[in-house]
Amino acid sequence: MGHTVGFYKYQGTGNDFIIIDNRDFSFKAGKDTIMRLCDRRFGIGADGLMMLEKSKNSDFHMRYFNCDGNEATMCGNGGRCIAAFALKKGITGKKVSFTGADGKHFAFAENSGTVHLEMNDVKGASRNGEAWILNTGSPHYVEFRENVEKIDLEVEGKKIRYSDTFKPDGINVNFAERKGDELFIRTYERGVEGETLSCGTGSVAAAIASFLKSGGNTTLRINTRGGKLTVSFKAADKGCFTSINLSGPAVYVFSGTIEI
Repeated sequence: MGHTVGFYKYQGTGNDFIIIDNRDFSFKAGKDTIMRLCDRRFGIGADGLMMLEKSKNSDFHMRYFNCDGNEATMCGNGGRCIAAFALKKGITGKKVSFTGADGKHFAFAENSGTVHLEMNDVKGASRNGEAWILNTGSPHYVEFRENVEKIDLEVEGKKIRYSDTFKPDGINVNFAERKGDELFIRTYERGVEGETLSCGTGSVAAAIASFLKSGGNTTLRINTRGGKLTVSFKAADKGCFTSINLSGPAVYVFSGTIEI
């Protein structure tokens, strides 16, 4: 016999998540169960699953799993969504602190649904041909092209993600196009193994790569297929970027229970 678990569904610019309040640590599902819950035909459906757990040094700890069932590193849109969830549940006020796989984060959740998330500093970026390689809590490949909308991302993203250069762990692949102080970005996410409508850490990576490539403003509007985000940062010495902020909507979709 299985047992039921309560869940909440959130989305941030189309990047959608299952959130489970696991402060009592009772949810101990394995990889197969997480994959089934994230499945869009046989489960709830999501790009990833998050558990909100107790933390000694912050309001809560965020554990994040991709829809392939593997525990992953930082997720920017997920971080914004779990902050909105914590406010809705009364776990925190509008000012939120939480720990994730990459360390401590702070967020400010507005009643309107907009959440501002402080990301960790980014130290250093490398080149791979015409592309930039950065770690913004998760590793990202950023390549600037024209007509990004027309790219066959399932083919070109997969080719880079599984290339010999980035084995064995793979990398998230972003194609970006700059128009003034705005970027249009599409992302092939490892762990999802396909395109997501938006990627928070990818948006931060693309904004910083755009600054490294062409200079310009340190606040950029990011257009994704799922909506609009804003990234701001400060460029410090020796290729270090600080005061990184990711802002955008974090929206409650529905909640319920499911047998596992």
